[in-house]
Amino acid sequence: TGSPGETIAIVGRNGAGKTTLFKLICRLYDPSGGRILIDGVDIRDYDPPELRAQIGGMFQDYVTYQATAAENIGLGSLSALADREAIRSASRQAGSDQLIAGLPQGYDTALGKWFDAGVNLSGGEWQKVALARAFMRDARILLLDEPTSALDAQAEYELFERIHSLTRGRTAVYISHRFSTVRRADRILFLEHGRLVEQGTHEQLMRLNGRYARLFRLQASAYTGEDILPEDVDLDIAPTA
Repeated sequence: TGSPGETIAIVGRNGAGKTTLFKLICRLYDPSGGRILIDGVDIRDYDPPELRAQIGGMFQDYVTYQATAAENIGLGSLSALADREAIRSASRQAGSDQLIAGLPQGYDTALGKWFDAGVNLSGGEWQKVALARAFMRDARILLLDEPTSALDAQAEYELFERIHSLTRGRTAVYISHRFSTVRRADRILFLEHGRLVEQGTHEQLMRLNGRYARLFRLQASAYTGEDILPEDVDLDIAPTA
């Protein structure tokens, strides 16, 4: 259950079902079992456009449109495609405003290689534009799948400062493999083989000393230089007799 104003981080090993969960929430396909509820209503009872109007999201495989910077952002809300102030606001929220200010024609700069004068952005720059597109929709639920995978540490920190300030009245859910980001969430969900196996705050999960704590220590060891014994990183749980 997610509450307005809450930030939720979803973690787990590759193939745990994190991105699949996001796609189920967006109703890109329906669950084979169980239900997903928004305001107590099964999402299958919503008209798809009505449901998706409540959700702003960015997936790992976000689209890079061969269009202007303004159009790339504005496509997040077709009804506001020509609303330049809304586009600028979304850009500020995502931290892409300074990037766009440095382009030859600002928001009117063509992005991509299809145009003679088009500007081809780096991976991190495209990611900021895609994030701005997600912020275009004044949605109650914000889903971000690895939103900082191509950003440097400073840009990542600044982005999540903005996300926390923007969650008033919204539920923000993000997937990340960077525990420096994950630990700041109000609640952390650990998925394994499509199931929720642990949840709580960072402090609660570290005290639990389970799967999350082991992965956290493993990642932290790359910075601290501490040795992690093999048994400390083995997350496979042997069947009980």
